[in-house]
Amino acid sequence: MNASASSQRVEFQERARQALSDVSLQRAMAKARGGFVDHRRDAVDALPEFDAIRDAARDIKDHVLANLDGYLELYEQKVIENGGQVHWARDADEACRIVAKICQDAEAKTVTKGKSMVSEEIHLNPVLEAAGMTVVETDLGEYIVQLAGETPSHIIAPAVHKTREQITDLFHEHHSPLGYTDRVTQREALVNEARSVLRERFVAADVGITGANFLVAETGANVIVTNEGNGDLTSCLPRVHIVTAGIEKVIPSLDDLSVLLRVLARSATGQEFSAYTSLYSGPRRTDEMEGPEAYHVVLLDNGRSRLLGGQYQPMLRCIRCGACLNHCPVYGAIGGHAYGWVYSGPMGAVLTPLLNGFDQAMDLPNACTLNGRCKEVCPVRIPLSDLLLKHRLEQHDRRLNTLFGRFLLSAWAWLARRPRMYQGVMALPLWLMHRLGKRRGVLSRLPGLGGWTDSRDFPIPARRSFLRQWHSRKARS
Repeated sequence: MNASASSQRVEFQERARQALSDVSLQRAMAKARGGFVDHRRDAVDALPEFDAIRDAARDIKDHVLANLDGYLELYEQKVIENGGQVHWARDADEACRIVAKICQDAEAKTVTKGKSMVSEEIHLNPVLEAAGMTVVETDLGEYIVQLAGETPSHIIAPAVHKTREQITDLFHEHHSPLGYTDRVTQREALVNEARSVLRERFVAADVGITGANFLVAETGANVIVTNEGNGDLTSCLPRVHIVTAGIEKVIPSLDDLSVLLRVLARSATGQEFSAYTSLYSGPRRTDEMEGPEAYHVVLLDNGRSRLLGGQYQPMLRCIRCGACLNHCPVYGAIGGHAYGWVYSGPMGAVLTPLLNGFDQAMDLPNACTLNGRCKEVCPVRIPLSDLLLKHRLEQHDRRLNTLFGRFLLSAWAWLARRPRMYQGVMALPLWLMHRLGKRRGVLSRLPGLGGWTDSRDFPIPARRSFLRQWHSRKARS
């Protein structure tokens, strides 16, 4: 294992330890954990055909990925016909240069941003700020983490890791110089204060930057789905509108959009539909009273095309709903920042090594229990737990994991191929753990398993292995 991979492993483990001991983070994650899950379940239960729609959504995305070049060319053609411009970015640096030049050509002083995971992926804000521009996040969650000097912790709820008390402190610190001297603590009051502050930013903006949930090839429209309306204000009020999106966001038609929208909100927030679903197809026409004078779309590759045709191609189906994060026990315990990049949870554990390299995300594929819940809830049926297992196999084949880890895995594999010996060797620790934990039903300490028992108890195993119980019952029947 190289030095970079070793460093990344230490960093992840340290971030995870810090997250587990962060009282405020644990309080915030505990409050958020159940809501997303319960709301999704209720929304899915209310739609009997949900699984059939998931199948259709998966098929749409697979069809697009098999014909991606054609749909991207059609999308570009339609955007140009609508009066817009399309820019192609091979990597993050090129994307930042393109966006910065558009802003500079527009002599932009203030840039407002709707939520855009691609802009987070390419680290756009520091580039624009270094060019002398004021960048203002307008999604409430993104605005909160911007004030805190942090990155989003969740792809649909960027500030899910913040408690209300922490948000109160941030607003009081940053808004007091603007005349908002009262220390507000209630949810509605906090939202109203942020709305008042951001209203002036919307009006002053020269350029607005948004992401895109989908790009519709047949019309050249970009689709943004929000619950706040900030995306519309960011798209319509400034003189220039820039859309940043990954190349995998393109879909064939409006009919396909209707299918994907039916699974997106239900999977993300448990709503039938989000409050705002807006389609933008270009700059303001001569007979229109509002809209930007110029419209640009920056399409980002940044490693995505490498996944086409390979075993990890299903990851490009992802519609960034966050369902896998909401149902992941690891994400629920440590939050998003422990993952070290913009994408977290199961989808981030798969995607980050693919886009950044294994040496930059060494431990992420191993931060998973392989319980399969992420695979079960994914609205486009990405086999996330299977892909994480493929990552682990690739790490082992490339000898990227530790020498001790490879030894333990090889020893287990050798033993597992010899069932009788395996049963004999496992009988003693099973018996011993059963005896030690019999009184309480759990074990609070286990040698070599402090990573588990430091934060939770270990349930005692059955006195006899499953195979021995199976043979015993079979013999009696």
